[in-house]
Order: sequence, then C-alpha cells, then structure tokens
Amino acid sequence: MSNHINTGKPNSLHPYEQLTPDCILDALEDVDFHPTGSLLALNSYENRVYQVSLEDGRFVIAKFYRPGRWSDAAILEEHTFSQELAGKDIPVVTPIAINNQTLFEFNQFRFAVFPRQGGRTPELEQPEILEQLGRFLGRLHAVGASKPFTDRPKLTVQNFGYDSLNFLLEHDFISPEVRTNYQHAAEEALQLVEQRYEAILPRNIRLHGDCHPGNLLWTDNGPHFVDLDDCRTGPAIQDLWMLLSGTNDDMGQQFRHILEGYETFFEFDLAELSLIEALRTLRILHYSAWLARRWDDPAFPQHFPWFDSPRYWEEQMITLREQIERLQLPALKL
Repeated sequence: MSNHINTGKPNSLHPYEQLTPDCILDALEDVDFHPTGSLLALNSYENRVYQVSLEDGRFVIAKFYRPGRWSDAAILEEHTFSQELAGKDIPVVTPIAINNQTLFEFNQFRFAVFPRQGGRTPELEQPEILEQLGRFLGRLHAVGASKPFTDRPKLTVQNFGYDSLNFLLEHDFISPEVRTNYQHAAEEALQLVEQRYEAILPRNIRLHGDCHPGNLLWTDNGPHFVDLDDCRTGPAIQDLWMLLSGTNDDMGQQFRHILEGYETFFEFDLAELSLIEALRTLRILHYSAWLARRWDDPAFPQHFPWFDSPRYWEEQMITLREQIERLQLPALKL
C-alpha cells in the first residue's frame, strides 16, 4: 500500500461515510471495550477521532485511520516510536495494546485506541515554557536520532514541494485567473528552497513532523504529545521552527530560550536555521495540496469552503512571492 493516495473532486462515496456511530461502537466492542453509547467527535480532519465513554467509567480515544493514507507497517512504526519514547519517560500518549496488538481492523477501517489525556496550548511567550519545550524536544530528538524509520516517509523538497505543486496543477485546483503566476512563483520559491537544502545537506532524524503549538498539550507536569500521526524523517529544525513567531529579533530570542533547554539533551546544528523559510515554503505548498487531495471527503468542502475560491489562490500566490523575498534574505541569526 502506498503512503498517500490521490483524490479528485468531491463525490458522495467517500469511505468515511460508512463510519457510522454504530460502526464505531461495534469496533470498540470487537476489541473488548464496552462503550456506553456516548460518543464525542474530536477536532480531526485527516483521521476520524472520537472520545468514547466506557461502562467502567473510563474514557478512551478511538482513532480511525484515513483509508489509503498509511500502510499497516507505517502505522505500526508510529506506534513503536511512541512506545520507544514513553519507555524513555518522554511524555507521549501511546496506544492501548490488546494481546500485544495496537492496530485493529473492523469493517475495513483500521483503528487504534488511546487513553484520554487532556491539556492546554502552551504559553509560548514565557521564556521558561520555551526552555522546557526545548528540553522535551531535545530528549525526543535524542531518541529519534538513535535509529532510522524504515516505513515512515522522509520530508523532502520533492514530496512536500514539487509533488504538491504537480498535484494541484494536474487536477486543476488552482483558479485559472492566477494559475500561471502561481506556478511561476511556486517554481521560483522551490528553486530557492533547493539551494538552501543543498548548501547545508542537513542530518535527517526521526521527528514528530508536525510540531505546531496546537499539537502540543501542556499540563502542570509540562508538555506532551497525544499523537504522532505525522511522524517522519527530516531535519531537527522541522520540530522547532513552528514554535517561533514575530519579527526576526523575536524569533531569535525565542529560539535562544528553546536551544538552552534543547542542547541539554541533543546538539543542534545552527546551520539548520537557514531552513526555516525553506520549510515554511514547503508547508505552504503541502497544505494546499493536502486540502486538494482530501477534497472528495465531504468534511473538507464543508469546513474549508474558501479553498475552492479564486481569492484563496490569489492570496497563496502573494504568500509565495513573499516567501521568495524571505528566501533571498540571510538566515535567522542568534
């Protein structure tokens, strides 16, 4: 099975339409959980995720993986990575194992069950929070660097950048009014991204992969991840740059706080700072292609109605031109 599937325009036959409440409850029963019948759909578009009330008073989180996205081996490698991290006392929520199995299947849906773990978004304006996040991610990367993934993908200019652009062009998602200018801006930006990568040839390690503040939860005990769905191989800066915001001076100050904690556990290559705008560019293109690849899922036109509009593509073209300017400036300095 390939890691990703290409999809086209919306239709009424998406597999998730078969994931009814009865199907969800029956799936839990099938692996010896006993739900009360109470379900709460959580905010997830890539997969379908539900909080489920059990008869013994517990709550669990049932995650139904998007059909066709990952191979079984890739999902199990995600589970193994989370267990490896938890085994080093790094706070990551791991799937519940039943008879040493963490990935289940019911009515052609693959799913996993997790303990419920709450938290809040970290307050990134506080230096002590940034330093603690740095320690957390430094520990995660120390484990991530100890061996490679074999089934999870690598973050590359090709798969995040050129493949994304090609999908948008081949499936006619870009508004005709800006298609040519968008393509030119994207290609110029990607050439600059390639130059940044070729200049430093970054070391690739196992990562969380999508470490934006919304994917980090904070409790009185500090930060933790509840999901490693996007874990992949890539440069360490990928898990750090999305925690930064504001002007270059602001980001430099924030990164110094992160680095103070991070390097307690893992050495950071400062040359990777030159990849921040490169990775931002790749994320911009990948996000548009992600929406396009999921456009046959009825949840996407419903929740992202602006995506299929000329204004969206005009704004994206402007954003890519801004990225071209940023990629021609010196890298962030500490």
